[in-house]
Amino acid sequence: MIDGEFSFLLTLTGMYILLNTRLKTLAVDKPNERSLHSKIIPRTGGLAIMAGVLLTWLFIGVSFEWVLLPAALIAISVIDDIRGLKARWRFLAQMIVCAFFLALHPQQLQSWAMPALLLAMGWMGILYNFMDGSDGLAGGMALFGFGAYSVAAYLAGSAELAALCASVAGASLAFLLFNFHPARIFMGDAGSIPLGFLAAAIGLSGWQQGIWSYWFPLLVFSPFIVDASVTLLKRILRREKIWQAHKSHYYQRLVQMGWGHRKTALLEYGVMLAAGISGIVATIYGGWLTMAIIAVWCLTYVAIMVAIDLAWSRRQA
Repeated sequence: MIDGEFSFLLTLTGMYILLNTRLKTLAVDKPNERSLHSKIIPRTGGLAIMAGVLLTWLFIGVSFEWVLLPAALIAISVIDDIRGLKARWRFLAQMIVCAFFLALHPQQLQSWAMPALLLAMGWMGILYNFMDGSDGLAGGMALFGFGAYSVAAYLAGSAELAALCASVAGASLAFLLFNFHPARIFMGDAGSIPLGFLAAAIGLSGWQQGIWSYWFPLLVFSPFIVDASVTLLKRILRREKIWQAHKSHYYQRLVQMGWGHRKTALLEYGVMLAAGISGIVATIYGGWLTMAIIAVWCLTYVAIMVAIDLAWSRRQA
């Protein structure tokens, strides 16, 4: 799609500017005991991604909230990247933006379900931020996740939604040229938080329009949702401070066990691609095939996590 190509070129230009001007020092990621990298890396790549996406959307002529709400998250996230904000204020800002989106896009649900939906939207932004910790990972999820959204919307006859999603996928591909291992730049909160919000918002919009079922966005982004959610639950059960940085995500353990950034990213790309394709197939055919695909993915994730946990235990021993 031309929209994806346009956002790709805009993001590519933005990345060149970020890496070749003083802007690259606007926010940097300094290695610490919880890092998976060993040198100082700029973390402003999300600015180029979102600039490419939002400028493309302005050119397309989207509704105002699709530009203003992500822009608000970008502003808060840039402040966090540069100066740092307490977790509760970041989360509050995300929840306010999500609440505005739900108010502008009323869901046909019982009133008791709305708080759960609001929390789910906020969680998508948080988990995307959690999973942005290895070269090429979060950018790849955006490429494959929004790419699957775009294909599903196109097949359902929604050219507008397909164009929106293709724009995000195109911008993410341009970012990956500089973020795949060895990464020259990171996404930062200015990219991960808005992308998580858009994954939830577009997923809800497609469901509301009858383009896909409620489970489709969950399956497409399940590689991130499962890793982040299970890791958080385990940390809660261990009574750890869940707001502190750590290296206990499954993808982080793969890197630490010798897989490295490149091999881990390629493995995750395979899982992401398979999740997206199976989601599209299930959307097209529906019925018993949908239930079978969801069941297979549940068993697959359990098997993967158990295998990694056992390997990690042997390594610790």
